[in-house]
Amino acid sequence: MESMNMKLFAAVMVMLMTVSVVAAQEASAPAPAPASDAGVFVPTAVASLVALLMGFLF
Repeated sequence: MESMNMKLFAAVMVMLMTVSVVAAQEASAPAPAPASDAGVFVPTAVASLVALLMGFLF
């Protein structure tokens, strides 16, 4: 049980770091047009990949 909690904690920390890095890069980029979904797509894609990786690892 304790091992599972540590793995979950590590997965959450990796996801938080990834999201913060993506958000920082997105904040420095120029604003997309109002009709563009570019600001939503990148963090969603990164979060999906992290979730997929965690599924394979744990």
